[in-house]
Amino acid sequence: MDKKTVFTISLLCMMLCAGSDLFAQNQQQGEQLSMEDMAIQQAEKLGESLKLEDWQVFYVDSTLRHDYVALDEEMRGLRDSKVSNTDIYMSVQDKWMQQIDDTFKKFFNTDQWERYQKMGAAKAQKARDKRKAKAVGAPEDGSRKNAGGKPRKEKNK
Repeated sequence: MDKKTVFTISLLCMMLCAGSDLFAQNQQQGEQLSMEDMAIQQAEKLGESLKLEDWQVFYVDSTLRHDYVALDEEMRGLRDSKVSNTDIYMSVQDKWMQQIDDTFKKFFNTDQWERYQKMGAAKAQKARDKRKAKAVGAPEDGSRKNAGGKPRKEKNK
């Protein structure tokens, strides 16, 4: 397994905070969980941590199974295409993590959502927003700046 694969999988686990210990434990044992197995374990852990009802655990499990597998397929496509820009990998991961959070928010109650945010989701969201703003790179007022950080002077025509 190459370094990007290991980095991507471990970063995914860290962003979902509660599942990171599962990955580390399996790495020490020399095993690697499939994305679907990670989804199952993460759903169980969230079910216990957030005191989810059975139907909510079902939706969490379904969401994670679908989105983890889709994330893995998209990452594999990038790896197979020999994409070396780590920003592209991060943007793909951020897209799927945002989709997961958006889905969870639809069926978690207020208390569950707040606990989920405190488990690391809020910090992960802030990091995604920061990466997105950096990728866009344009100041909010729409002005372009030169290397010195000052607004460019308009050329006289």
